[in-house]
Order: sequence, then C-alpha cells, then structure tokens
Amino acid sequence: MNRLTIKKIIETYIPMTETAFYILLSLSEPRHGYGIIKHVEEITEGRLILGSGTIYGTLKKLQRDHIVTVYADELRKTIYEISDLGKQLMNHEIERLKELHTNALKYEEEFK
Repeated sequence: MNRLTIKKIIETYIPMTETAFYILLSLSEPRHGYGIIKHVEEITEGRLILGSGTIYGTLKKLQRDHIVTVYADELRKTIYEISDLGKQLMNHEIERLKELHTNALKYEEEFK
C-alpha cells in the first residue's frame, strides 16, 4: 500500500467514531467478535454496549480498508487483529484525543 493510499485512509477515519475507536482499542490483542463486544462493555463500564450488527458492519469496513486482518483459530472462530495500518490510525487518533483532552482541561472552568 503506498503512502498516498495510507494517508487517504487515515484522513477518512479521523476523527473516528466512538464505535470504531473502541473496537480497535479492544484489538490490543486478537479477539473474536463476542470478545470485542465484552471487552468494550468492560472498559466503558457498561456505557457502550455494541450490538452484533454494529460491530460486524464496522469490522467488515475495517477489514476492507486493511485496518484489521481476519483469521480462524483452531476452533474455527473468526479472530480479528489490528494491522500495522490500524496501529498507525490509532496512533493518529490517540494524538488527536490527547490534544482534545488537554484543551478541554485548559478551558473547562470557563463553562462552569
């Protein structure tokens, strides 16, 4: 994949939807779909509960854009893993969110 294509994909996804962000965040280790759903629910303390239609639709798009890869484990379960491109995307988004957080803290008193 050339640099222009990578840049275009990153620009397409940033800013990321909360769903895509948490799906990719949960792929800090390879997981199957249900594992992603449970992990997202756990790390958001139940605030975000992903339905199967939402997660599999998003995963299909992420796979199409080479952000995640898919393989079957020994039990023939479909396992999702973040790709190198997906890691680049997450690094960009995390930096964007850090800036947002810094500025939110800087100005939060103005809104109280």
